[in-house]
Parts: sequence; C-alpha cells; structure tokens
Amino acid sequence: MKNPVSFAVLGYGHIGKRHAATIHAHPGAELRSVADVVDVSSSLESDSEGEQISVYQSIDALLAQSPLPEVISVCTPNGLHAAQCIQILKAGCHVVLEKPIALSVSDARLVAEASTTAGKHVFCVMQNRFAPPSVWLKSLVESGKLGEIRQVHIQCFWNRDDSYYASSPWRGTMALDGGPLFTQFSHFIDVMYWIFGGISSPSAIFKNQSHIHNTEFEDSGSISFDFIRSGWGSFTFSTALFKSNFESSLTLIAEHGTLRIAGQYMEKVVHCDILDYEMTDLPTSAPPNDYGAYKGSASNHHHVISNVVDVLRNGAQISTPISEGIEVVEIIESMYNSGSRP
Repeated sequence: MKNPVSFAVLGYGHIGKRHAATIHAHPGAELRSVADVVDVSSSLESDSEGEQISVYQSIDALLAQSPLPEVISVCTPNGLHAAQCIQILKAGCHVVLEKPIALSVSDARLVAEASTTAGKHVFCVMQNRFAPPSVWLKSLVESGKLGEIRQVHIQCFWNRDDSYYASSPWRGTMALDGGPLFTQFSHFIDVMYWIFGGISSPSAIFKNQSHIHNTEFEDSGSISFDFIRSGWGSFTFSTALFKSNFESSLTLIAEHGTLRIAGQYMEKVVHCDILDYEMTDLPTSAPPNDYGAYKGSASNHHHVISNVVDVLRNGAQISTPISEGIEVVEIIESMYNSGSRP
C-alpha cells in the first residue's frame, strides 16, 4: 500500500508485542513507535527485524513526537485504558483499545464522549467475535432456525498461578486489574453480548479459592441472569484450575435445537442437533495467544488491524465500535454488583 496507516503501540508487554507483530505483518500498516515505562529498546530491536522504530518511556513523550502516528494501540494495564485513551484522542489520534475499554461504565462513557469531541475513532479489541464458531453461531441465531432461545450457559475454567501474578505488580489489584471478568473472560462476555444481547436481573456468587495471598478479588464465580431478548443464562468461571487451562464452552438450549461450542478457547463445535439442519465444516480457528507460562484467547488481532486500515483508507464500518465496548463493561459491572466480592 502506497499510503500505509501509521501506528504506535503504548505498552510493550505480552499483548503489546502481539499488536506490534500484527501491525508489522499487515501490508497496509506501518509501526512507527513504541512506548513503555521500562526501556524496551533491546527487545524491540530483536522483534522489529531491523526496522527503525522510535522508543519512548512515557505517553507524554510518545504524544510529543512529530508527526504523530494516525493510530495508537493502548496495551497497558486495564485501569489505565480510559484515561490514556482520552489523552490520545485529545492529541488527535485514533485509538485501538485493548479490553476492557474501562473498569467502570462511567469511565467507558467518558471515552465515548472524548471520541465524539475529537472526531477520532476508537476500535475496541473484541477479537473472539472473529472466531469461526462465533461467526457461525451468530448467523444461526439470526436466521431463526433455532426458534426461541431458551437457555445459554457459558463456562470458562482457566489457570492463573502464582507466577502469573508475581510477574507484574498490577495483576491482582482492584485498581489496575479489576478481576477475572475484566482481564481473563471479557472476550467471552463480549461474544455472549454480540450474539444474544444484553442481560437483566443478574445474581452472582464469588469466591477466592486459590489466590487469597496475591489478589484483591475473586478467582471463581457463577452468575445467573435473564436475557433481555429471550431466555435465561449463566456464566461460570474460575482461574483456580490445577496446572493449565481446561475449557471455555457455550451450551445453547433452544426451541428447535441444542448445541455446544467448546475446547480450551471456545474454538470448536462439539455438538449440534438442530431441526432440519446439517452441520458443515467451519474454517479452522486461530490458535490461542501463547505467552509461554500461560495462554490467552484466540489470536485474532489481525482482524482488528485489518478493520482499522479498511476504515481509515476505504471508509468501511468499524466492526467493534465503542458503543458495544460500553455494553460489555456494563454487563460486567452489573454482574459484579449483583454479588459480594471477597
């Protein structure tokens, strides 16, 4: 592309490196600079394959460069997302904003207001929407083939051990981490919202079973709720599993069928029994983000970066708009407010 979209990455940890690599790989994108509170020059040099990329050690220094990049990916701790996004928007850049967009609905709405005032886009990272089973299920639900949606049950059972929380001081804190529904499982809540819509009347129970010594919140919980559109559901989660991630699954019970999507990252359809419907093979799901000692959700960030380029160069629609990012934060906040957190 003759006029690639220029990017910077704020925060060069695991997820920041994923953003940088994805930007590098896109022919319509160009990584211009990186900022992190620690000096990442040596790490960036080995990652960038000889490209000249400027390195800064604060957001202020990043925003003082001239010319500014068109887009900045915010890949910092959760509790910094909203304020840093607003600062970047005011400086005149578009933002790719990692999940969660904020740790409160009020802060999320401030991000949306700043985006409108600045006339700049916020692209929310909701990459699990692009997983083939998620795309298939949304299309199936919207087709009406399932009839009335009666029940949806999501279970996410992962491992986050002591080494995970010891590796970064912000992890496990209420102010910067916020809890598993924000940090580990917001992508699955987003998929639930994207396909089935909002919820009402949540009722939750939370427990801290394995992380009392290194987190300020629960590591496990179960929430039941009604869907506003149709039916009821539950979301059960834990990061207290032994040794490794176990499963992320969605079970749907409908008027004309039953199905289940499962695997460690909800990457495959394992049961499909629907009236007058024959299941066909889906494209292979992307592998999970592999961070060595632990794994995250599917590595679909290339879809997000492609959408940024398509919006800014071809006038396409944003696939993950800020309004939907707010809805996800609102669901998580309502879940947490419906139970007593340890």
